[in-house]
Amino acid sequence: MKRIRKPTRSRRGFTLIEVLLVLVILGVLAALVVPNLLGTSEGAYLKAAKASVDGLEKSAKLYMIDHNNTYPASIDDLLAPKDVLTGNPMPRPYLEKIPVDPWGQPLNYEWPTQRVQNAQKPAIWSNGPNMQNDNGSGDDIVNWTVTGSGI
Repeated sequence: MKRIRKPTRSRRGFTLIEVLLVLVILGVLAALVVPNLLGTSEGAYLKAAKASVDGLEKSAKLYMIDHNNTYPASIDDLLAPKDVLTGNPMPRPYLEKIPVDPWGQPLNYEWPTQRVQNAQKPAIWSNGPNMQNDNGSGDDIVNWTVTGSGI
């Protein structure tokens, strides 16, 4: 007597409903997470630009301390400083290279500056997210207080 086998249902894949359900769940998660991540990166860029401006300001202040309370006239003076007494090149520069902001643009440096009345330090600014030099206005990130009377 021949035995009849019942066909067994083997499950080898997902049904269309299961695949669609997973896609809907992934879409909802992406809609919630992606906008939050995009805003975070822009904020990080702004903070990094401010840190770059502050770092250049500190290098200029170190130069000023070593050079009889005189700030460098340009960034080039920080790259290849000279001894105050002898005029010979100093053994180490204050900067290895011209600093750039997170958008890849070089920082701007001005001393003496006319941007703020009675300025006590150089004006340093990043071109900001639009990567255009607005001379310290617009979206530029600066080291001075816009509303104050001095830097």
